[in-house]
Amino acid sequence: MENSRMEYKQTLTDNIEKEVVAFLNTDGGEIHIGVKDDGEVVGVQSPDEIQLKVKDRLINNIRPSILGLFDIDLNVEDNKLVVVIRLAAGMETPYYIKQKGRSEAGCFMRIGSAVQSMPEEMISKLMTKQKPLVLINNPSRHQDLTFNQLKIFYEGRGIILNSQFAKTLDFLTTDGKYNQLACLFADKNNMSVRIAKWWGTDKMELRENEEYGYCSIVKAMQKVIDKLDIENVTQAKKVGLGPRQEIKYVDSKSLREIIINAFAHNDYASGETPVFEIFSDRFEITTYGGLVEGLSKEEFYTGVSKPRSREIMRIFKDLEYVERLGSGIPYIVAKYGRDVVRFMSSVIRISVPFDEKANNESRVESEKKPDNSATLIVKSREKGREKSREKSREKILYLLTEKPKITIDEIAANLQLSTKTIEKHLKNLKDGNIIMRIGPDNGGHWEIIKQS
Repeated sequence: MENSRMEYKQTLTDNIEKEVVAFLNTDGGEIHIGVKDDGEVVGVQSPDEIQLKVKDRLINNIRPSILGLFDIDLNVEDNKLVVVIRLAAGMETPYYIKQKGRSEAGCFMRIGSAVQSMPEEMISKLMTKQKPLVLINNPSRHQDLTFNQLKIFYEGRGIILNSQFAKTLDFLTTDGKYNQLACLFADKNNMSVRIAKWWGTDKMELRENEEYGYCSIVKAMQKVIDKLDIENVTQAKKVGLGPRQEIKYVDSKSLREIIINAFAHNDYASGETPVFEIFSDRFEITTYGGLVEGLSKEEFYTGVSKPRSREIMRIFKDLEYVERLGSGIPYIVAKYGRDVVRFMSSVIRISVPFDEKANNESRVESEKKPDNSATLIVKSREKGREKSREKSREKILYLLTEKPKITIDEIAANLQLSTKTIEKHLKNLKDGNIIMRIGPDNGGHWEIIKQS
C-alpha cells in the first residue's frame, strides 16, 4: 500500500521529479516503478534504460543538487523487474524543480500518500532557516592540496577522476578556491583520528593509543576498518561432535557499518573527528554532531536516511562503502538491539558488546600457555601497564612544557584519560620532585623542575 514513504508508478511518468522533490522535502521514501497504485506488480520493460533516464533527470532537473541523496536499484518482485528509487530526506530544503524555481509550482511536500504544493510561507520559512554549508562555503586554510589517495580509491572502483573532479565533487567555493570539504579528502590535512585501547572495561589505564589521520578521510577510514578487523579476534570453538566454529568478538558486518556510519555522518564542521575505543568487553565508537536536525530517534533506528553531508555520502557511495541509503543502522539494531546506541546532546555513541563465548575462549586460551604461563601473563600485563604509565607521564610532561597553564580537565581530554588518572600521575611527578605547582589551582601554572 502507498503511504507517506512509499509511492507506486506503473510506468516512468513526466512528473517523477515532482514525486522526488516531495520526498526530499519531507522524510525521504521509495518510488517503485513497475507497480500499480493498488500494489499489483506489472514490471518494466527496458529496466536499464529506465534507470539511466531516471538518474539523468534527477541530476539535471532538481536543485539543490541531490547527488548522494538517492539510490536507483533493480528489484525482482513477483518474478517481475521493478525499478526502485530510494530517497533520503534532504538537508538543504526546500528542494525544487529547476525549471519552476523556488515557488509553489516547483516545491512540493508529502502529506500521507499525497503530493501537495508547498505554500509560499513555508518556502520562505525554510529559506530563512537554511543553515550555511560550512564545509562547502568556507575556503580551506591551505590551497596547495593534492588528491592522489582519493584518485587511487576511485580507480580501484574503475572510475577515473578527470580534470573537472574538484567541481564535480563540490570541492570548490563559489570563487573557485578549495573548500573545507576538499581539505577532508586531500592527501594532507590537520585531521587526526584516534583509536584508543584500554586495559579492562573503563578508562583508568591506556593500553595503546594510535593515530590514523592527517590524510584523506577515505584512507583514514580504511585504516580504522583494517585495525578494528584485526582487533575483532576470531576464536575457533568446538561445539559437540560437529566441526570447530569460528566466533568473532562482534559481528564483522555490524562493526564495519558502525565505522563507516561514524565517518559518513560525523559533524566535521565542529572540528571533531570520530573516536574509536577498544575495551576488554566491547568496541565503542563516538560520532560528533548528535542526531541530524529533523530526524527523530525512531526514524534513526528504522533507517530513515538524512545525511549530514550529501557530498561526503556521494563519495562514499561512489567508492561502494555505502551499499544502500539507511541500511546500516537497522542491521546493527537487528543484531544487537537499540540499547547499544546512546544519544547525547552533541554525540552519538555506539557500544557493541563482545560475544561472551569468543571473549571467554580468548581468556581460557591465554591461560593455557606452558612454562608457568600464568606468572608470565601477569608479568606481561604489568609490564604493559608500566609502559603505558611511562608514555602517559611523558605526554603529560610535554603538555606542561608547552602549556604551563593547562588544566587537569584539559590534560585528561587531550590524552583521553580520566581526571582521576591524571591527578594520580601529577601527584607522582610532584612527589618525585619532577614538577611543581606555582600559584593557586585557578590562575597558577606548572613548572618542570627536572626532566624525567
